[in-house]
Parts: sequence; C-alpha cells; structure tokens
Amino acid sequence: MLVELRAENYAVIDHAIASFGPGLNLLTGETGAGKSILVDALALLMGGKSSADVVRHGAEKAVVSCVFESTSGAEAILEENGIDAESSEIILRREILSTGKGRVFVNNQPATVVVLKQLAPELALVHAQSETLSSFDQAQQRTLLDRFGGISTDAVADAHARWRAANGKLNDLLQGEQDRLRMVDLWSYQRNEIESARLEAGEDEALETEKRVLANAEKLYTAAMNAFEQLYEGGSSAESALRAALRNVEELARYDERFAEASQQLASVRATVGDISSALRDYAEAIDASPERLAEIEDRLALLDRLKRKYGKTVAEVIAFGQEVARKLSEVEDRDEILKALRVELAQAESDYRKVAGALTVEREAAAAKLAKLAEAQINSLAMKVRFEVAVRNSEQESAWTAAGWDEVEYCIATNAGEPLKPLAEIASGGEMSRVMLALKVTVEENAARNLSRVRKKPTPRTLVFDEIDIGIGGRAAEAVGQKLKALARAQQVLCVTHLPQIAAFADQHLVVEKREAQGRTKTQIRTLDDRARNHEVARMLSGAKVTETSLQHAAQMIAASR
Repeated sequence: MLVELRAENYAVIDHAIASFGPGLNLLTGETGAGKSILVDALALLMGGKSSADVVRHGAEKAVVSCVFESTSGAEAILEENGIDAESSEIILRREILSTGKGRVFVNNQPATVVVLKQLAPELALVHAQSETLSSFDQAQQRTLLDRFGGISTDAVADAHARWRAANGKLNDLLQGEQDRLRMVDLWSYQRNEIESARLEAGEDEALETEKRVLANAEKLYTAAMNAFEQLYEGGSSAESALRAALRNVEELARYDERFAEASQQLASVRATVGDISSALRDYAEAIDASPERLAEIEDRLALLDRLKRKYGKTVAEVIAFGQEVARKLSEVEDRDEILKALRVELAQAESDYRKVAGALTVEREAAAAKLAKLAEAQINSLAMKVRFEVAVRNSEQESAWTAAGWDEVEYCIATNAGEPLKPLAEIASGGEMSRVMLALKVTVEENAARNLSRVRKKPTPRTLVFDEIDIGIGGRAAEAVGQKLKALARAQQVLCVTHLPQIAAFADQHLVVEKREAQGRTKTQIRTLDDRARNHEVARMLSGAKVTETSLQHAAQMIAASR
C-alpha cells in the first residue's frame, strides 16, 4: 500500500505531501491544480522516463519520493540488488537535476532506475493519462490472464529450466570439431604443466618465510648469538646479574619474610631468561646458510609465481584449475557416452516441456473465453459499446519456449460497431484506455479473489492508480465507474483522479489538490478532507464555484447513497 507521496519543485508543484490510506483514495480539485502531475510523479518513481522539463522554473532539481508498505517479493528484489530492507516500509526517492541528469535512492541507499522497474510490479500499477499501453505488453496481458484464472506457471518454469540446462550441456559438447581439438591440446598442456609442478596448497607462503631466513642467515645468526651472550653467556649477562641479585634477596628473606615472594619472582625470571637463552642458541645453531638451498627456493617460487599469473591468485586456485581441466579432458575422452546420455536427457526434457506447456495452453484458452465475456460486460457498463476478445496463440517452435509457456496472449477490442477487432494497444482515447483497464482489473481481481477464497488465501496487496478515468462519461456511467472502483478497492488500494462528483462520493479517503499564488509564484497544497469538507468539495463539483444549500444537500445524499 502507498502510504505517502511527496513532490518538491516538480512541474508547477513547489512542495506537496499527500498521505493515503487503504481502500479508495480519490483526488479532486480545479483543472490545472496538479492532480495528474502527482500521478506522473508516482509513475516516475515506478521507473518512468524522466526529463529536465519536470524541474520547476528557477529550481536546481526536482525531488519526488514515496513510502510503500513492503512485501516479501519487494524485499527479495532489494536483497538481490544489495539494498538493505528497512522495517516494514520501502522508501523510494528520485532526483532530477535541471541539467537532465538524475539520481535514484531506495531506502536512502543509491540505486538505479532498473531497480525501480523491478519493484514496480510488486508495489503499484500506474495508468497515467500521459502513458500508452506500451507498458501493458503481452507479458503483462498473459500475467493478468493467469491471475484471472488462478493459473500457476511453476510446473512449466521447472520444465523449461531443465530443458535449457540439458540443451546447454549438449550444445557445449557439440562445438566445432576443430575448436574441440584445439581446446583438448590446450587443456592437456595446462594439466601437464600443473601436475608436473607437484603443487601443495600454502607452500608458497612457507617458502617465502624460509627464503627470508636464508637470505639473511648471517644477520640472524649474529643477532641470536649476541642476544644469547647478553642474556646468559657473557660475564655481565642478565643471568649473572639475576643470580647475584637472587642470592641477596634470599638472604633478606631468611630474616624478613616480606622478601619471600620477591625471591620466588626473581627465581622465575631467571628460569625464563634461561629458557629464552637456550632457544636463541638452538636457533643460531640450526641456521644453515646454504646458497644452494636459497637458489632452489627462488627457482621454486618463480615457478609458482608463473603458474599463479596464468591459473589463479593462490596455489590452491591453481590446483583447483588443474582439477577442473582434468575433469574437462575426462569428459572429452568419454564424449560419445556423454553425448548419448545428454541426447536422452534432452529428449525427455523436451517431452516434459511440451506436455506441461500444452496443458497450460488449454487452461489459458478456457480462462480467456471466460475473461473476454466478463470483461466485455464490465466495459460496456462504463458508457462504452465494445466487442472484446482475449486471443491465446501458441507456438511449438523452440524459439517461443519460455518459463511462462509458449503462449502469446493479446487483448483485442472493437470500440465501434462494424469495426474489426484490434489489439488493445491501438486504442487512441486516454479515457477509453483507462476505463478498459479499470474494467479488466475489476474483472480479474473479483475472479482472483474468488479463486483465492477457495484455497483460503488472501489477495496480494497492490496499489492501482487511474488518472481521470471519467473522461467522456457522466450520469449512470459515472456512478457505475464509482461502484467498480469501490469494488476493486475492497482487495487493493486504489488511487484515482476524478472530476465527477458521482465518483468522488465513493471515496474512502478524499484528497483535494489546490493551488494558490504567493509572492508572485504558484504554490500547490494537498488536503485530506474530513466529512464536512468532503461534503463541501462534492457540492462544489456539482454546482461549480458557488456552493448552494441545494448542492450541499445533494452532495450529502450522494455520499450517503455510496455507502
């Protein structure tokens, strides 16, 4: 659900905030107040195309933002894009600079327009006056039909994944013979080079340590022996001084027990010095300044370095690369057997896909006939007289196979008597387009709700936005539109811009968009109306600029009747 929408320096809007609630949210106001601009701002946050033209005159940038209640699907999309989820809300923000450049933020973290487009199907479907049905492509039409019929594509998606995997394996193995032989020669060379090195994981680090010791053997021997002399062997060594001090302290302890602990501590220190001295002497004696061993280590490290430059950053990665190459060579050697097994696997995968895709086509054809009949009735109740059809065309060619089946779904309509059916995208009128979309949505959601109720599931919450759906209608048709919006809003949040009081009367939340002039500039504000203010706004829509007692009474009757 959309919780809040903000726009700053966007078109004619200087700063406006709109808060929305569940159910049917209606926006009204005088022509030019900025109602449709708010819908365009939301479309921008759903990944719509931006332009520097939307920046308010004199401003450096336009900022639009919104807050949605999160969904599990939206959170999964955020995780896939490395964006942290914030509690139960998703915050979208988009900035458009006067230069035409822009920035996108999701939960106050930098993002891209691609992420907004991925989130849009989970959050809102915006049908603005300025958009065409190009966004309502065949994939969207197919998805809508599947939702209407409660059709699952899980089985065909699994079959498609298995078919693609089997097909990919076979194609990889069936590369050109010349390429195969060239790769065999390369892999054989790489395997032999790595195997002949007889590598051990981590040996480069051990050899580097030994190399440092051998390269500095004389310095290390001198340092160790000097430390040994100073601690133990020399006449003025630390051990001699400690021994003398210990005798004196022991003498003191014989007469004063306060020095007993000090005597023990000195004895412990003397023992520690002795241990360290022994370790230093042993270390010095073990140093072998062997030029031959040093040269051997340097040669080995040079070999390891060369292999790491070619096959991996570490010796462990080089070993893994060699194992992978050996596996590929083994596959090539067993090529005929593997080819035979892969062809059997692919044939089975093809058969499985054809079976589930064919069953899916049958389901869709049955759902399409039902949807066409119900949607046509819904559309014609909205002051239109149309013929409507849902065409399902399947192609068994492999090029048409997808994770959603092999069907193409297209909605066709004839808006005038005697005209042939044409694709829905060819509707010219924005008002007709909005009403068709509304009728489709109502039909689909009502049937989807029935399907979900049978399996005791709740409908997926989603925000639907319609801009000026009432163009070219009035009277009973307007009331019918209001009733359909209200019906749709029972399961989903609906936002709608309207100029008709018959529709405004059905609002669960009524917002009015107003503009005023201050300091020579136009400013826009949005108010959520209480019952009294709402009654006055519907009366204004009925009678015009001058609200009369009669229009107020009529407005109150309309609102009461809508409930």
